[in-house]
Amino acid sequence: MSEIEDKKRGNEAIAADAGPESTLDSHLDKKPKVMGPEGISETDVGITKFLTDNVPGFLGQIKQRYTDFMVNEIDKQGNVVYLTDKGFKMPKAPKKSKEEETEEELAEAERRKQFKVDEDLRAQLVELLGEEDVEKIEDSYKNVTKMETSRKFDGKAERTKIHQLLRAAFNNQLESVTSPENTFLIALANRRSRVNKKDLVERNKDANGVENWGYGPSKSFIHFTMYKENKDTMDVANVLSKFLKTPTRLIRFAGTKDRRAITCQRMSISKINIDRLNALNRALKGVVLGGFKFEDESLSLGDLRGNEFTIAIRDVKVPEVSTVSLEQILADGCAFIKENGFINYFGMQRFGTFSVSTHEVGKCLLLEQWEKAANLILAEQENVLPISKEARKIWSETKDPAAALKRMPRQCVAENAILHSLADQARNGDSAGNYLHCINKIPRNLRTMYGHAYQSYVWNTVTSKRIELYGLKVVAGDLVIDESAQQGSKAGNASGDADADEEDDFAEDLREAQFVRARPVTQEEVDAGKFSIEDVVLPSPGFDVVYPANESLRQIYVDVMNKDGLDPFNMRRKIRDFSLAGSYRNIIHKPQDLSFKILHYSSPTQQLINTDLEILNNKKGKENGQKYMKDKLSRFPEDKGGESTAVILSFKLGVSAYATMLLRELMKLETSRRGDMCDVKTHSEQAN
Repeated sequence: MSEIEDKKRGNEAIAADAGPESTLDSHLDKKPKVMGPEGISETDVGITKFLTDNVPGFLGQIKQRYTDFMVNEIDKQGNVVYLTDKGFKMPKAPKKSKEEETEEELAEAERRKQFKVDEDLRAQLVELLGEEDVEKIEDSYKNVTKMETSRKFDGKAERTKIHQLLRAAFNNQLESVTSPENTFLIALANRRSRVNKKDLVERNKDANGVENWGYGPSKSFIHFTMYKENKDTMDVANVLSKFLKTPTRLIRFAGTKDRRAITCQRMSISKINIDRLNALNRALKGVVLGGFKFEDESLSLGDLRGNEFTIAIRDVKVPEVSTVSLEQILADGCAFIKENGFINYFGMQRFGTFSVSTHEVGKCLLLEQWEKAANLILAEQENVLPISKEARKIWSETKDPAAALKRMPRQCVAENAILHSLADQARNGDSAGNYLHCINKIPRNLRTMYGHAYQSYVWNTVTSKRIELYGLKVVAGDLVIDESAQQGSKAGNASGDADADEEDDFAEDLREAQFVRARPVTQEEVDAGKFSIEDVVLPSPGFDVVYPANESLRQIYVDVMNKDGLDPFNMRRKIRDFSLAGSYRNIIHKPQDLSFKILHYSSPTQQLINTDLEILNNKKGKENGQKYMKDKLSRFPEDKGGESTAVILSFKLGVSAYATMLLRELMKLETSRRGDMCDVKTHSEQAN
């Protein structure tokens, strides 16, 4: 009996032995499941099957270095997003001699002295400001002095009109601001002050006369390529927001990308001049912006076709029991995956990296066990952020939220939210604690992630059973997407994955833009071969999905969720964030352009894949007759030899497919993570 079967039957035996006295209440009162130091495993989250056991795998490690994992977004038109430029160089204004500057200043001063305000505009100003103040303004303009109006203007509309009149009357050369007392402070504008649109366009033309430094007429949004190294997408958005002093909500993107990786994706921003965005390249570290383009619409989550992955697997070895070469293993494995795909599991990163899986917290939230969910999030754990262990210990021993809060690191967002809320309640005399209030203090995208993780656990478990029962055959009662129901139907929150993605380390799980419906396959359609296994979907549990008509699969949903005290046909909740609609997911995913390359290396720090930035810099160097490295003109450097072996994989996946699940099928390995890399073992090693 395999380890997987043994564990499954063991769980069934425990459930059977519980007997009639094992009530729902006693089940819920049990101590929450906290994994050991090794953390959660694939079987804990329903990942138990491979498509084939007769194609061998190999040993290796991924993400040993962040340069080993590269992700390039594929846009909606099917173009892979690469870094092709680092913005543009701002043209320097030609320097003028002191004599020229003096002559220009004298000429400008003389022009101002001879200047006369248009009679109609002056009359309007006098009506609002009075003759005396208008004369002072004219004097201020001619003699470069400052003045303040004697009158106050409390009405916003009136103040706006005065600002506009002053700009029109003095050719945008006066700067006017409202004082705290609602008077006007007026002075001659300097070079950095506001200029009229026509002058700005002229200033920003390139050598060919094209405005905005050659990017053309301004539009509502600027789209740009963002290249980043070892950073979260949201972290970069926050940094851009800080530098540009603009709300983060104005910075949009199609999907989050891996943190421990080098990634390239498109972003959009509004209400920012292109030169300000471009200038950030001088200040940003590990981030480059380029590929600027004006567009009428912003980007939104889901505005992509998928991602291209280039992954280096280090320290590659063939199991000792294998009689097949590494090259043959790769050739056979890649050929199988190209033809059959891989099981489209939600990957381990979906369930977190701590000893407590996010789906365990999600289960408590769906059961409305608020205190239990909060304690799970705050629980002492072996496999957890090390600097949070002291705070967790304090909470476990004292239940003192204020004391635990002092030691809880800021990056533990959910933990801080709960402890802050409990501490506030204690100060207000509520010693019992309102745990629902605490949970609601967790940022929405994070607290909804827990429920989505439980949906993912159920989906994985049912999919494993579906593969075990029927393999790659389509059977009557399987679900396929109902194409006739898609016409003109847009998603509000049709995808159960929408909010969770912002918290995933990986970029493979993104919002689906289209609201979808599914229907069961008939026996006639099976006999006619109308659908393939690639068409078959399974729902994550929710109130707005159709479950398989196949009774065996339908019952699995019931059995899995009943063990947790939940009902797949009752997924509505009073609290909207935990009322889950559900979504559909293809059980098989086929990659595009899957290829492999075997390299040898000598040092564990030796870089095995060239980045977009390195390729760009060296190509520019070659074009400009400067020094460049020939080995860094393309993605893959030459094999320079060495005792260690690496495999470089390149492939494209659609939205919501996990690269780690393709690696799992190819390598036949456990993908449980330790931090940000797969510390994997073969199933034969696990059995020992």
